[in-house]
Amino acid sequence: MQTYDLLATVAAQSRREALGPLTAYLETLHAAGETDPHRLAVCGLTYLRERDGSIDSVKAGFTGL
Repeated sequence: MQTYDLLATVAAQSRREALGPLTAYLETLHAAGETDPHRLAVCGLTYLRERDGSIDSVKAGFTGL
């Protein structure tokens, strides 16, 4: 969350609201076998940026195909 705070200006309320879903997402990745802390950090940052709308996956070229 500290790195995300450096990347985006986020209201404290939005930050608190994102913490629960972020934790659940990272726990899911860990349960699926991802144990590299650096990779989990990048996945967490990506999740937060998609959640706040600062990443448009279609514009970035990720169509799911």
